[in-house]
Amino acid sequence: MNIAKEWKDYEIIDMANGEKLERWKNIKLVRPDPQIIWKDKSFPKEWDKANAIYRRSNKGGGGWSYKSKLPESWQVKYKELTFNIKPMGFKHTGLFPEQAVNWDWMISKIKNAKRPIKVLNLFAYTGGASVACLYAGASVCHVDSSKGMVSWAKENVVSSGLQDRPIRYIVDDVVKFVNREIRRGNKYDAIIMDPPSYGRGASGEVWQFENNISDLIELCTNVLSDNPLFFLINSYTTGISSEVLGNLLKLNLKKYKGTISAGEIGLPMSNSELVLPCGIYGRWENK
Repeated sequence: MNIAKEWKDYEIIDMANGEKLERWKNIKLVRPDPQIIWKDKSFPKEWDKANAIYRRSNKGGGGWSYKSKLPESWQVKYKELTFNIKPMGFKHTGLFPEQAVNWDWMISKIKNAKRPIKVLNLFAYTGGASVACLYAGASVCHVDSSKGMVSWAKENVVSSGLQDRPIRYIVDDVVKFVNREIRRGNKYDAIIMDPPSYGRGASGEVWQFENNISDLIELCTNVLSDNPLFFLINSYTTGISSEVLGNLLKLNLKKYKGTISAGEIGLPMSNSELVLPCGIYGRWENK
């Protein structure tokens, strides 16, 4: 497992009973996590210090219960990158801190390429990967079907001082956009995708991971350059193994010389040997 253990502004303080107590800079939040099936808290007194708790509803969804007034947003830093955090309606904060292991990997790949790199970031959300790639010196095309998430990504780029770097923001269904890029003859040296388990595009297009991911990867090979640098797939879809992502890359990128790896990413709990599994990845990289 690749563990995101270089954070200073984020940590898991404790986790038990389906919940994790986290610190986002100086603000402590409690959020649910289905992987946390053990019952015993390691630091029970720390839970009383939470500023807000996300509580699930029996009818689906849920909401935040605030124990103290929080700012509408605040910033956390990861090394040289800065992100804006905002508690959202469905337990999220706009950032997946475990993805730091992928940001570090992408930054290293781009910096060591010693050539201009064009990155296509699909299902790009609030732009964690886009910010990392811009910082490394790449040009980025950031695509997401949510106008609000793309606006948030712009805020993160500005907060990281990268607003003058080359980035295109696209609000669109990713399949439609990739098809247009194929017709235009546009090519990319690196592709990142973080597809949801289920979602709808800008015009109501239905996306379902198991049914659509293989076709999307195959489609994306048509916008890969002749000398691609990497292809990264992230997934949080329950029941899908990382080996499935590796197999999809093997089948679709077999004409390119490179290596494939797949595995889990996770977050450590402070003052503990516990690690929280947070998702899976598949990587193809040009060695």
